[in-house]
Formats: sequence, C-alpha cells, structure tokens
Amino acid sequence: MERIKVGTSRTYEIHIEEGLLDHVAEECSAVLKSEKLLLLTDSNVQPLYGDAVCRSLTDAGYQVIEYVIPAGEESKNTEQYLKVVSTLAKEGFSRSDAIVALGGGVVGDLAGFCASSYLRGIPFVQIPTTLLACVDSSVGGKTAVNLPEGKNLLGAFYQPRLVLIDPLVLKTLTPAVYADGMAEVIKYGMIRDEELFDALENHVWTDTQIITRCVTIKSRVVAEDEFDNGCRLLLNYGHTVGHAIEQCSHFEISHGSAVAIGMAVMARAEEGGAPLADRLDVVLKDYGLPTACAFSPDELYRAAMADKKRRNQTLHVITVPSLGNGTVVTIPVEELRGYLQRGLSQ
Repeated sequence: MERIKVGTSRTYEIHIEEGLLDHVAEECSAVLKSEKLLLLTDSNVQPLYGDAVCRSLTDAGYQVIEYVIPAGEESKNTEQYLKVVSTLAKEGFSRSDAIVALGGGVVGDLAGFCASSYLRGIPFVQIPTTLLACVDSSVGGKTAVNLPEGKNLLGAFYQPRLVLIDPLVLKTLTPAVYADGMAEVIKYGMIRDEELFDALENHVWTDTQIITRCVTIKSRVVAEDEFDNGCRLLLNYGHTVGHAIEQCSHFEISHGSAVAIGMAVMARAEEGGAPLADRLDVVLKDYGLPTACAFSPDELYRAAMADKKRRNQTLHVITVPSLGNGTVVTIPVEELRGYLQRGLSQ
C-alpha cells in the first residue's frame, strides 16, 4: 500500500491500494471514534459500491445512515446541502460522528462542506470513485457547493481525516468520465512534472502510478500553501477559463472537458508557446478531451468575472512558459480578454 502524508493544519494520510474498498471499515476505525456515520454517495455509485461499503462499516459496529444524491453537478447546490445537514441533525449526529464520502468530486465537495459546517465541524473521510476525484478533488481540503451566480462560491477549507483510493474503481468508469480525470492529470504534468507528461504521451504508466504521482504532487503543494495564497494557485491552471465554460454551458460541459479547453486556450495564448500548445493539444485529444468551444471571448469574460480567484480588479492566471514550470501571474481583469481572444482565435 502507498501511504502519502499530507502535512496541513490537520495532518492526514492518503492510502492507495488495489482492493482497498474490501477493508474500508478497518481503515476508518483507525481514525474515526464515531458511533454514527453518514455514508454520502450518489445514484451512480451506490449500486456499484454503496451496499458493500455500508455492510462493511455496519459489520464493524458503526450505525450507518446511507444518503444518496442524484448523480451530477446539479446536486452540488445549497438545497442539497441543507437536506444533508438537516439529516445529520434529525439523526442526532454529535461532533464525534462522521461523514464518509463515497463518490466523485460532487459527492466529496458536498460531504466536506457539510462536515465543515455542521456543529462547526465533524470528521469526514474521502473515498473517491472517479479518476478526477482520486488525483485532485479528494485531496487538499477544498469543499464547496455552487450558487446560481457561479461555481464553488460557497465553501470552506476543511481537511479530511483520511483519503482511501482504490484504483480498481476506475474499471467501472465510462470513457467520458475517465477522460474527465485525465484533464487534471495532464494539468499536473504541465505545471509541475515533465516526466509525468512524457509518460502520458507514451502511455507507459499504470493508473496506480499516475494516481500516486499526482497525489504526491498535490500533497506537497497543499502542505506548502494550504489556503491557496501562493503556489497552490498553480493547481488552477485552465480553471478560470474552465469554470467560465461550465457556467456558460449551464454545466452541460463537464468539469474535466471544460478544464481541458481552458488549458488549451491558455497554452495557445502564451507568447511564443506554440510548440508546447501543440503538444498539449495532441495529448488532450489522445485522451478523448476537447480543445475548443463555441463560446465567444466576451461570453467567457463575463462568466469569469464571478470567479472566486478574482481580487478586486486583478485576477490570478496560470501560465506555463515551459513544460513542468507553471507560473502564477497577476493581471488586471481586463487583460483576461486578451488571453481569451488569442487562445480562442487559433
């Protein structure tokens, strides 16, 4: 088993092992001293893994309340948040009880935000079941729900007690959902790891190797900058444009696809960055990801103005002048128009 320690305000471990779902209760009991657990999952994941995980936890002596949300980004909202925390209150959850998030990024973000705010904070465990959640959203403590005005605008930094990653769950993903996760994997190669990017170009690493490398990168970045004020901003490569694309599409374009387009736009907008932009374009398409969208620069600019990374009249954007060397650049918000115009015109 791979064990990666995340040294944030609350230190915790990420465990990565094929077959890990078979002993979830054993792993949880090492960090949770709870009587009750809310197993939060979605309508896609529950039939695949929900019953087995629930049975394992129940057999270990936990009182398990299973809560299933409809699958999809539309469930990451304030209405669903209130339903979950109301369930915690009705079931008499105390501050020592916990939430277990079994699912992708939507489930993990919602569960984490509920855990951060119910009784001013209760423990939670992340069990990601998508590649995107394994390599990115389950690690680092960003929790949130969406508002009609924008994505992830209501949230908190709140670290899990444990992250359990079983790479075998990826075998049940559709090609489109797997591709969504690859967008975040490719992001890590672009901003921090030329060796990873080369491996993706040549298809030479296993899923376990890819997950382990990405999680290692993220855990180091998060430990250095837990609250997103410095180097952690690098992890937003492609996300400012990507979130705007999601917003403009009313979330019909998936997060991974939107980030892929966002990275392609930013790479094409780089001065003298054509060779790297071409390599990125090939890799994204190779993994089934889009590199273009139908929205205009003006539409995306208006949507980007709701981005939480905006600071008054400035905005942080991430550029990659050379492979593996992402850079945080602070620009006047108006300059984003230029990036969008250059990146969408090619």
